[in-house]
Amino acid sequence: MIQVKTRLINRQMCMRLSVFALVMFGFGYAMVPYYKKFCEVTGINNLLQPSLSKGEVSNTQIDKSRWVTMEFDANAHGMPWQFGPIQRSVRVHPGEMIQVAFEIKNTGNSTLVGQAIPSYGPKHSAAFVKKLECFCFKQQVLAAGESRQMPVQFVIDPALPASVNTVTLSYTFFEVPAADKKNVSAPAVAAGSAG
Repeated sequence: MIQVKTRLINRQMCMRLSVFALVMFGFGYAMVPYYKKFCEVTGINNLLQPSLSKGEVSNTQIDKSRWVTMEFDANAHGMPWQFGPIQRSVRVHPGEMIQVAFEIKNTGNSTLVGQAIPSYGPKHSAAFVKKLECFCFKQQVLAAGESRQMPVQFVIDPALPASVNTVTLSYTFFEVPAADKKNVSAPAVAAGSAG
């Protein structure tokens, strides 16, 4: 009698555990669409964002509520170089990574080395323009008749005061005296080289 009762209790417990295991399996299976929907609504770890390729990172620090116009100016001080931006200005959101390019050509008869010095308007905006890549980091060598495009990659810090709507980035190339030539950039194959 006790054995029959024990078997009955064991059978009931086995049935309850089987039902519990099935419910948990169903719950785990149903969590995938719920998780996707939760991520879509909250924007956390969005698995449904097809625009992001593997390894690409999205920037969550972009201030999409405001625009800043970035203007570009360029000149070569006393050098026979034609130098200017491909785009005169771009509109950017603070925190957004932007790349622009400048074109340069040596119109002289000899190879020259130059160094670009940046300046900003208004002056206090310099602290808010973070350059990741810039031709101004190195001295540039241009042979007679050589031309190339040079990129500048930057981000405007979202902490830029809201009163600043326009920032001007100006580059001036100065010739580097022979004694000061160091850290020189002379690509083997310059983009857009001309004879």
